[in-house]
Amino acid sequence: MPIATPAQLSLELSVSQKRIRDYLRDLYGTLPDGVTRWELDDKQANLVRSHFAGLAGGAVEWTLEPGDTVRRREIHAAYGGQQQGGISTPTRIPDILVFTDPEKGARYGYDVFEGLREDGTYAYTGEGQYGHQEFVRGNRALRDANINGRTIRLLRTKGVNATYVGAFTTGNPTYMFETIPDVDGHPRKGIIFNLEPLEANLELLPAYGGDLGPGVPVADYAAHPVQWTPPEYSDIIVPGGDVSDTGDRVVTRAEFELQSDFGNWLRDRGTPPARLPLRAGTAVLEPDLYVPARGWIVEAKRSSARGHVRTAIGQVLDYTHIAAKSGYQASPVVLLPGRPEQDLVELMTDLGIAVVVRSSEGFRELEP
Repeated sequence: MPIATPAQLSLELSVSQKRIRDYLRDLYGTLPDGVTRWELDDKQANLVRSHFAGLAGGAVEWTLEPGDTVRRREIHAAYGGQQQGGISTPTRIPDILVFTDPEKGARYGYDVFEGLREDGTYAYTGEGQYGHQEFVRGNRALRDANINGRTIRLLRTKGVNATYVGAFTTGNPTYMFETIPDVDGHPRKGIIFNLEPLEANLELLPAYGGDLGPGVPVADYAAHPVQWTPPEYSDIIVPGGDVSDTGDRVVTRAEFELQSDFGNWLRDRGTPPARLPLRAGTAVLEPDLYVPARGWIVEAKRSSARGHVRTAIGQVLDYTHIAAKSGYQASPVVLLPGRPEQDLVELMTDLGIAVVVRSSEGFRELEP
């Protein structure tokens, strides 16, 4: 028997789902325990259509909610926009629609640079299957979305269906260039957009570099901490990548040098560090170092300036929380090149975070 949902009817009628659900509750009462959404037969759907016929009026607004799954053609029927390709600029709303199909993209190697990053941003590969990707059509619209005040609506597709993930904006930087394959496997310059969530269900997205699959606990993903090797910290050239791109820039990996020196110092004292990949939803998070003998989760920062320390506090508490949920002994540690301001030391002490800094003997833990 054909069914309809409030999401589908909201697109068809240009009426919010809340209004449709309120009407259904007036007719039928609340949903039974264990039932999470309305599924309507033809008679029930036609009652909704009759009730809201001619009542929509006004400007067309986005009506889907994170987690709603509908046919992609129903979205275009409601809002317009290109029905082919990954970036659509509909005519009836000011938003930009971005469609991502991780399974299809993986066949072309797009998954290498696409997915949900540790910081909660989503890396999305631009349009164009052949040749270098350029800022034309959808790519240009997506690049300029923030400048033009346009909300980005991200949807994950599978076959003819699209699941609405949520509202996004462009991050900083807006994009980077990477070498990606075309559909025939030939290398070319690709645009990797950096999308930041506004209101979204990030569990609907694959992890950066490939989907982990549902329900796999961290114990199965990283059964044991993996061997740590010192990171490379020599100066490197990183391609410039934002709208204000002025060419290549030199990035000094002072933070990697600090990690390397601290890891070697720990190893010389018989407490070698390890790597500890952690799973949070569909993303993989990994602290800078894990010290099994001490139960330390370590977040390093290249500067003791307030901005860096505040960032480190949030990160290390997040890592420690996830590690503890996964069954690991976990104590948060912030690693800095020098002593930060006293009030920051007091703040970290109050939060149960140990502070380690460089010293003449190598490294030392600050007294509370």
